[in-house]
Amino acid sequence: MKDTGEVRGSTDKLSKSEKDQTWIARTYKKRVCTTFVEDSFSNGALCQCGRARDAHSSVALGDYFSTAIVNRWDSAQHSSEYPTDAFGEVQFAEASKRHSHFLRLSRDTEPSQVYYLMTTHWRLPIPNLVVSVVGGERRMKVKSWVREVLRQGLVKAAQRAGAWIFTTGLAEGVGRCVGEAVRDHATAASSDSLNKVVAVGIAPWGIVHNKEQLVNPKGSYPAKYYIQDPFRDSCCLDNKYQSFLLVDDGREGCRGGEMAFRTKLEDYISHQRTGISGSGTIDIPVLCMLISGDISSLEQMDLSLKNSVPWLVLAGSGGLADFLTDLLENVSTAPVFQPTAEGDGEPGPSVDLKEKIAERVKKHFPAESESDKLVERALRIYQCRDLISIYHGEQESPTDFDTVLLKALVGASKQRVSAEASPYNEELKLAVAWNRVDIAKSELFNGDIQWKYEDLKESMSDVLINNKPQFVQLFTENGLNITKYLTYGRLEQLYRSVPDSTLLYQLLQRRLVVRLGTATTVPAASSEPKSPVETLEENFQSEPTTDITLFEISGVLDLLLGDTCQPFYFDVLGISDISFKRKAIKHVCRLLRENRSYQEKRCLYPWASLFIWAVLQNRTEMATFFWEMAGESVLTALSGCKMLRELSKLESETEIKLSMKDLAQTFENLAHDIFSSCYHSDESRSFDLLIRKSPVWGSTTCLQMGMGADARLFFSQDGVQSFLSQIWWGDMQRDTAVWKLLLTFFCPLLCYTNFISFRENDNQQEEEGRSSDEDLSPDADNHYGTTIFSFSDIKHIEADGQLSSTIEGFPEPFRPPRRPFIVSRWRQFWFAPVTAFLGNVLMYFLFLVLYTYVLLLDFKDPPPVGLAGSEYVLYFWVFTMVCEEIREAFFSGMMTLRQMLRVYIQDVWNKLDLLAITLFIAGLICRMFEWSYEYGRELLCVDFMVFTLRLIHIFAIHKELGPKIIIVGKMVKDIFFFLFFLAVWIMAYGVANQALLYRHDPNFDRIFRRVFYRPYLHIYGQIPVEEVDVKQVWDVECTENLTLVEEGAEQCRNPSGNWLVVILLMVYLLVTNILLINLLIAMFSNTFTEVQANSESYWKFQRYNLIVQYHSRPSLAPPFIILSHINLFIRRKIRKVPSVKVQHFVLQLSPKDANRLMTWETIQKEDFLTAQNKIQKSSDSERLKRMSVKMDSIAKHMTENRDLDQRLRALENEMENCSNALRWIVDTLAQGGAFKPPRPPPTFRDAVPSSSSSS
Repeated sequence: MKDTGEVRGSTDKLSKSEKDQTWIARTYKKRVCTTFVEDSFSNGALCQCGRARDAHSSVALGDYFSTAIVNRWDSAQHSSEYPTDAFGEVQFAEASKRHSHFLRLSRDTEPSQVYYLMTTHWRLPIPNLVVSVVGGERRMKVKSWVREVLRQGLVKAAQRAGAWIFTTGLAEGVGRCVGEAVRDHATAASSDSLNKVVAVGIAPWGIVHNKEQLVNPKGSYPAKYYIQDPFRDSCCLDNKYQSFLLVDDGREGCRGGEMAFRTKLEDYISHQRTGISGSGTIDIPVLCMLISGDISSLEQMDLSLKNSVPWLVLAGSGGLADFLTDLLENVSTAPVFQPTAEGDGEPGPSVDLKEKIAERVKKHFPAESESDKLVERALRIYQCRDLISIYHGEQESPTDFDTVLLKALVGASKQRVSAEASPYNEELKLAVAWNRVDIAKSELFNGDIQWKYEDLKESMSDVLINNKPQFVQLFTENGLNITKYLTYGRLEQLYRSVPDSTLLYQLLQRRLVVRLGTATTVPAASSEPKSPVETLEENFQSEPTTDITLFEISGVLDLLLGDTCQPFYFDVLGISDISFKRKAIKHVCRLLRENRSYQEKRCLYPWASLFIWAVLQNRTEMATFFWEMAGESVLTALSGCKMLRELSKLESETEIKLSMKDLAQTFENLAHDIFSSCYHSDESRSFDLLIRKSPVWGSTTCLQMGMGADARLFFSQDGVQSFLSQIWWGDMQRDTAVWKLLLTFFCPLLCYTNFISFRENDNQQEEEGRSSDEDLSPDADNHYGTTIFSFSDIKHIEADGQLSSTIEGFPEPFRPPRRPFIVSRWRQFWFAPVTAFLGNVLMYFLFLVLYTYVLLLDFKDPPPVGLAGSEYVLYFWVFTMVCEEIREAFFSGMMTLRQMLRVYIQDVWNKLDLLAITLFIAGLICRMFEWSYEYGRELLCVDFMVFTLRLIHIFAIHKELGPKIIIVGKMVKDIFFFLFFLAVWIMAYGVANQALLYRHDPNFDRIFRRVFYRPYLHIYGQIPVEEVDVKQVWDVECTENLTLVEEGAEQCRNPSGNWLVVILLMVYLLVTNILLINLLIAMFSNTFTEVQANSESYWKFQRYNLIVQYHSRPSLAPPFIILSHINLFIRRKIRKVPSVKVQHFVLQLSPKDANRLMTWETIQKEDFLTAQNKIQKSSDSERLKRMSVKMDSIAKHMTENRDLDQRLRALENEMENCSNALRWIVDTLAQGGAFKPPRPPPTFRDAVPSSSSSS
């Protein structure tokens, strides 16, 4: 990697918009001949640059010493650089609408600038391979099998590898064939692979036909380019290419001017990294492919081999390719060396080798005059024969051409790698760069090679960053230990490699700004893309305080999962015990400045961390694979669903947002299916799975995560609903009638009879089973596999302060002592959530009755007159409700204060409670003062409506009425859209109507009523015709006197524009009563249909919130709930007794039991995935795919057999010819009689007569 300084200087210009392209002319130059050097063959009319004498500048024409002394034109001496005048986009006439990029540039242009232009401004994808096709110019007739190699071999291999193909880009010879092959591929390939094959033309500017059409000093967007005869070979640009680099060396009509620049560009690209922003582990492979060729191609090959660029020679294509094939295959190196001319004793090429090369030169190029130069170049090329591969395309199948390219590159790279390096590493890196997992499986991971962790760890980062999940799976199956690989430092590097255009990058940058503070300048996501060099420098050598760290990653996860999980990676950074954000930031900054020792630590949960990283980038296949590898399948899938749905709310791109929602639904389906398998396998364990506290996902549970992810499908699963029903009814039977509960409310002694059925027998059987298990396994946790559903047991544990063995998972078994039947049955009835719910409903009705009585019958004057007793009761009642809201918001869980507030505010009903309490307090304060007494009464009246609307919440538990609440909520949103359109029409009609009827009315109250209120009443049929139509009698006294009107009198109507008023009224009623009202009805119908179709899932989902609320709520209802609050305050704050109900739906197992539960869940997941794979393999599409693969294999073997058959026939013919020749020799010698043989000649026997002889 080099030229970073030059690259940095040039990239400042690349951020310009396309409307201002002057920076291109300033950056890239053209060459113009400024010195006339006479061409002896033109009688002084032409310069050696190919242009006429008149085309040169006057200053140059005056330099007669130049023409007299200089007899050879040189581009560097006799031409000068000027701003380029041909750049932009070219549109080919009578061709596709796709535009191609082009640029006229000097031969001395830095390749770094050109590469930046191609990858940033032209937006060409960074290649994984560059194939530079050399030769086949000057309208050469290309052989048919060469065309097949290009079409079936080169272009297909380029598509698989994501390659660039360099040719001259002209519509002649091999360049035309490559263009046609690219066109055929683009027609047949899928949309996903259209942009993978990039054909780039690098041609001399001087030989391009019709190049005047491209000239525009301000740039062409696009330039119209016409081709005279597109079906004949010519030097016109080929319309199948994506980009053209037109190299200008100052000459006109001369070839070879692009050779030096093309070699430099290939060398520069070969030192750049593959992958996204240069994140790959290997430099971009560059391979030159020689097809035919002439003497000039030999010079280009010599220059390229000096840069160690490998070559592939297509044997049999003619010209230079046949010469090199003969030279490399038939000339062997002589072991004898002679001293070099300098006499320094160093070995030089043998005389015999030079003679053999000279013979081949004379044989293949008999008309070449400068044969000595050819011999020297051929000798240098022969000494670099390790970088050259010969491909016999006429004899081999072109379908495996990508394997040929791979072997050619690997063979050349072996000459450059160190002896200590693994011989297969380079081949692996190439397979990774080309994303050819099939080659890796067949050639490298077939069991013959024992791969080590050190061999795979570098490529692992490459496949992760560049989204190659199949290689990730292959590496993990063949020796890569993910626990050893993923340290926190590598995890940070993965997040730093996120592309700038993604939402994740923006979120990380926002968190970085928070850490650094607003005073520090942070490099934002600029529109200027970064080079691979710069990206690597920023990733690995950036300042320790300005790059992405675990703190920013934790901040993004807190944004997405903060309402359900504890912060991620805080324990690694050492800030888990710091509650203040500013102090935590200071601690992190100090840690990053001093040392980063945590980066060397291994990630505690590597698969989960990689899953989060893949999900945040919306990588479907990789996230699915990491989900399969991670534990806690149900919770992991729900977490992915939650993150994706939160990200979709922040994403602005519609297509990406839809893909996020689809992937989120996929993970929700996986969670539903896996839990269904678990529930059908073991009901008790599946319940433990729902409420188990996960250390991987921030101490959350499946239910909490599912609720945060809005996973309605998951909550509609039978197992989840069975668990919630069991929680809801406590120890009572689920089929208990509601009227029995209500009757027991007023006659509590009925709970001691058989009037209400309890599950006491079932609990006893469970306890007996548990005790027997404990006897068999005394070391096992007695609470494993059983979930606490008996709320009498919960209260008993809570009362005795024995929380540790049930919640904290201590191994010591604990069994609470049995209470008397009277106490236990009383607690079983009154501590069930359904009982608390019904009690709160009854008391809320009493509260509304009391509120009504106060407002209508007992609302006294303000003090000092005094307040009525009913008001005191009402105010105390509301005070107890406020205490309950405070308990629910701040004392209902083990989360942080910010998390509790976030969870509390997210509930719509909590917002309604806050509104009701705020209005009540405001009304109470205003009611106490005489000047604001009426305002207070009005606020309390409005507040009564809010308290009454709060009663809708009780319908959530009902299966039929619950979904109707969702429908009403969605219809309210529809009304807001409707009101917007309605307000527009009301405003338009009201103002026009008022202006037409009344010339001047200064009364603002009347104007407001007539402009807004009266048109609104028109919708409901209240149309005062006498006010609108002047012909109707209006019994209202009016006047035309402006003075009286100013004093407030009614102004008379204006009859002049009355006809227009009537027309406007008709149009207004037509639009509002027919169009807008029917639109609203249609919106309501659509909302009702959508919700009603999924009403059961909606009801099951919102039921969870109600059950959680009344599970954690004290048994007593307001106003008696104050007793429970006092009791809780004494226990929690004075006696320090921990609460069980605070941690509702949370079960923390011991490590041993948690491991057993996770193992069981993993087995269920594997069984489910195996069943799904069987179903998928048995589908018709999979069968067709397997049949297609088999047919391709058979066709390949048949082709190989056909080739072998041809070779055997050729061998038989050779053997027959040799046999005939030997017979002739024997016969001749026998007839001559020159010597007498010692024994008779052998007898020839044809054991297997050949086909030729038999014929």
